[in-house]
Amino acid sequence: MVYWILKYLVIGPVAKAIFRPWVVGRRNIPASGAAIIASNHLSVSDSIFFPLMIDRPMSFLAKSDYFTGRGLKGWATRLFMKGTGQIAIDRTGGKASEASLNTGLQVLGRGDLLGIYPEGTRSPDGKLYRGRTGLARMALEARVPVIPVVMVGTDEVMPIGRAIPRVGRVGIIIGEPLDFSRFQGMESDRFVLRSVTDEIMVALQRMGEQEYEDVYASTVKNRAAATAS
Repeated sequence: MVYWILKYLVIGPVAKAIFRPWVVGRRNIPASGAAIIASNHLSVSDSIFFPLMIDRPMSFLAKSDYFTGRGLKGWATRLFMKGTGQIAIDRTGGKASEASLNTGLQVLGRGDLLGIYPEGTRSPDGKLYRGRTGLARMALEARVPVIPVVMVGTDEVMPIGRAIPRVGRVGIIIGEPLDFSRFQGMESDRFVLRSVTDEIMVALQRMGEQEYEDVYASTVKNRAAATAS
């Protein structure tokens, strides 16, 4: 109920009027059935704009920090994230990664849409970085298609560190579903997982024409933090 109120009565109408999102390829979202939405990640607002512009409800896997804040701000953020279909995950690795995988598989098992950012974190500089293979494993285990999505201009509207968005126009490019059924039963093969992941990243790069670097975005962020300190 909260999801529909926010989407159609509160956030949706306001966001559409102010930011005038444009969409290419809306027909590539299936009318029913499970699928993974694999998107580039330029801004925290990516998880807001995309669900607003498609008819079906969907869930994004979001870092648990958004759900653990204290005070009025923490409560409001937690309410907003839950109300917009976000699912908290622990990104510390190990058993936490396995739990995140299982959470995603539950969403797909219900026949729903699941949004994942294969880079694992927001791009620090607008470039597209190497994808994490958890997405590929999930797609192969659930036997669902992967729909590549490119967000455009969200980093200008709400760049990292900005709490209040700027007025600007954002865009969404939705690519044709990618079918990986040829790898069925090979979800434990790390070479297959890397191949599938790279194929998804190539699709994103071609669609959005972002500059690509074959290194993890988290590595770039850690290097920048180390240099700054």
